[in-house]
Amino acid sequence: MTRRGAITIEPMDGPAAVRAEDAFRLVYAEAFAEPPHHETEEGVAAAFRRFPAQARDGGFRAALARAEEGEPVGMAYGGPLPPDAVWWDELTEPVPDDMRREDGRRTFGLMELAVRGPWRGRGVARGLHTALLDGTGAERVLLNVHPANRAATAAYRAWGYRKVGEARPGGGAADLHDVMLLDLR
Repeated sequence: MTRRGAITIEPMDGPAAVRAEDAFRLVYAEAFAEPPHHETEEGVAAAFRRFPAQARDGGFRAALARAEEGEPVGMAYGGPLPPDAVWWDELTEPVPDDMRREDGRRTFGLMELAVRGPWRGRGVARGLHTALLDGTGAERVLLNVHPANRAATAAYRAWGYRKVGEARPGGGAADLHDVMLLDLR
């Protein structure tokens, strides 16, 4: 557990994240209700129907940030991409075979990273990102970000991510997202 001012960031495995699901849901629902995501109550429910299964996947990791009084203020979670990862198949333009090669350890897929409005700009997202990736052993991190989310895109670029393509996550129903990659080596 790390502390950032009055914020505590707790790394978690899958079972711990499932026990704290209500906190993850609260952060997700509030953060993604804002533009450009406009997440609905139904969308939040769908995301958290998948959450327990995602948390059972080997290598799943999460981090939860709480204010001093215990209120959830930010969250992040993800896991290693399996050899048959669909993330690369969702790109609008193919990438070289060497880039898309997965072995279950090479790439950590950052599924979600969010901080509630009042706690943004305090380094919480960076702390969550660091806590989530600490000790993964991955060579790189892959994520999707909505290009209209300028603050998130700017943060990822500042942390060393680069855009490698565009995709429509979730089988093509979502808005076009930037696919970003961070080399950890």
